[in-house]
Amino acid sequence: MRYLPVDAITAKAKPLPEQAEVRLLGLTPVTAPFTLDQNDVMRRARLMFGPRMTDFERLARVFENTGILTRQSVKPADWYHQPCGWPERTQAYLETGTALFEQAARAALDAAGLKPQDVDTIVTVSSTGIATPSLEAQAFAALGFRPETKRVPVFGLGCAGGVSGLSLAARLARAEPGTVVLFVAIELCTLAIRADRAAKADLVATALFGDGAVGAVLAAGGVGDASAPIIGAGHEHTWPGTLDIMGWSVDPVGFGVIFDRAIPPFVHAEYRTAVESLFKVTGLAWDDIDRFVCHPGGTKVVAALEEALQLEAGVLTAEREVLRDHGNMSAPTALFVLRKVLDSGFKGRAVLSALGPGFTASFVTLRVPGEA
Repeated sequence: MRYLPVDAITAKAKPLPEQAEVRLLGLTPVTAPFTLDQNDVMRRARLMFGPRMTDFERLARVFENTGILTRQSVKPADWYHQPCGWPERTQAYLETGTALFEQAARAALDAAGLKPQDVDTIVTVSSTGIATPSLEAQAFAALGFRPETKRVPVFGLGCAGGVSGLSLAARLARAEPGTVVLFVAIELCTLAIRADRAAKADLVATALFGDGAVGAVLAAGGVGDASAPIIGAGHEHTWPGTLDIMGWSVDPVGFGVIFDRAIPPFVHAEYRTAVESLFKVTGLAWDDIDRFVCHPGGTKVVAALEEALQLEAGVLTAEREVLRDHGNMSAPTALFVLRKVLDSGFKGRAVLSALGPGFTASFVTLRVPGEA
């Protein structure tokens, strides 16, 4: 067996050649078909949880404190009052998830001026349902991908999945210049709303979660528009001893949300350390960044991010707007924010970030050519 010399392992990575720059050729958020009004959801939650929660009225203030006015779901509101187990939830995930995947994929490819036959690799991120074959396989024939197209389904990243998935898709594109990578992040969070349980975490999930998807097309090696955003380095920072902060429990009825520790205080105390670790790896500094683009887990989380990053209070407007109009959709949410930031005419260097189960901070750097 031949071993690499130690200096080859420890040496810092050399800058990527120009032809390996990864361009973001299309980025298209897609919303689920049914709109949930936050006031109506609170009324329904009172029917679902009120008789079994003695402190419901006190806890129900979360519906007003989220900053959410509307969200979207793959099922109409009455569906969530019905008793559902794994079979019903899985069937809903397969049917509605496949349809939403197809919509996001087509929209992203249209935005990039490409067709499904042009795709060489598909990266699918989803943590809110179980599908084997996975969603890109379910949609494969309808979309008309080539038989040799590679599939990379990813599960378990939660809210960090949009950022980590984009980073993974960029690495795959960079590894094979000239190939086209389609990335789809899709989460149907509302399918985990549980009327059979009456824990505080379930009430918070009912007040916060929405459904959505986003499609993205990436390529390296000079493919696509030279003015398209350039995806740079990805980075993750996982804190030990934090598995209890966020995740799923599993029982005969379905997924059950885990929120065992408050996230805003954790962000206050720890988030800046994660950003510093990104800078250490990439060689960037605070002054190099023109915009932090963040996953808006909730209004208090957004405020905590602003304080941790020493930003002016209220400056993360796109994050609050996405939260207001769509709720927390888990993995796609940060990319909804990125789309809004790009549409505003942003030029310069940005850091896309999200926090997810692990507990992990995920980052991707990107640069939009032009005058900042």
